[in-house]
Amino acid sequence: MDTSFEASVFQRATETAQHLRKILPEGLAKPKIAIVCGSGLGGLADTINPEPKVEISYGDVPGFAKSTVQGHAGKLVFGQLGPKNTPVVLFVGRVHFYEGHPMSLVTYSTRVCSILGITTMIVTNAAGGLNPSYAVGDIVCLNDHLNIPGFVGANPLMGPNIAEFGDRFPGLSDAYSLVLRRLAHQSFVKLFGGNQARKLHEGVYAFLSGPTYETRAECRALRTLGADLVGMSTVPEIVVARHCGMRVLAFSLVTNKAVLEGGFHGDSPEIQGLTVQELEELLEKGKANHAEVLEAGREASKDMQALVKQIVMDMEV
Repeated sequence: MDTSFEASVFQRATETAQHLRKILPEGLAKPKIAIVCGSGLGGLADTINPEPKVEISYGDVPGFAKSTVQGHAGKLVFGQLGPKNTPVVLFVGRVHFYEGHPMSLVTYSTRVCSILGITTMIVTNAAGGLNPSYAVGDIVCLNDHLNIPGFVGANPLMGPNIAEFGDRFPGLSDAYSLVLRRLAHQSFVKLFGGNQARKLHEGVYAFLSGPTYETRAECRALRTLGADLVGMSTVPEIVVARHCGMRVLAFSLVTNKAVLEGGFHGDSPEIQGLTVQELEELLEKGKANHAEVLEAGREASKDMQALVKQIVMDMEV
């Protein structure tokens, strides 16, 4: 195993943090909250106060990789949020394991957050809903996860432990702050009251490496394991954030409903006599695609943005 990158992560992250501090005005150089914006949720950057505000492309940040995924702008936005002018940094887009990056690079920005002194990370994503009670557009506050790639060794803490950040064997039973989850529900009620158009659930997120969407059998297996949602991000960032001692609050926006039904067999009486086109349409019913994910994200993103902003305004940092 090549551990050269892992062994120098602390030094590299320190140098990146120092670079950012040099180019940021004093009021923005010490953010306390980091917000990671998932697919179609880059509009969260619009919740930042107009001034002061600094945007930096990932390509201009030493050590950062560029995101290659549609819906991920790939930029840092430093600014202040709400009437209390809470200093925050937004990661508009993320890099993913399926893009071919090692886990150490996927989570590099989280390490930089730790060096910058960030104490709380709010992580968002677009996800497929496995729980039949979820509807497209619902918001889910994560209270646990299944790290499926981690079962077979693709864990961001593999390799030499970086003691400057945390312990060799961090526990994750407390990964999702109960204090912050309670605050999320309180802020949701304050913001939306009895409005039934948007729902806030709590649930378990299953992380898969991607980039393929899940098969029907995989969706059923994940549901059997206790997953309410499935996606291709977030968990590596959370693992590293907890390794660094940061508090975590995470949200999924349900942008499609996973197909759990087994479907027809080739000898099913119901399909005999159907045309080729009708068979293809039958099989593709409910199939996920990235364009639909982005569209659903756009439709519900304003409420997600408003909720995150309300939480930050209600938060004691």
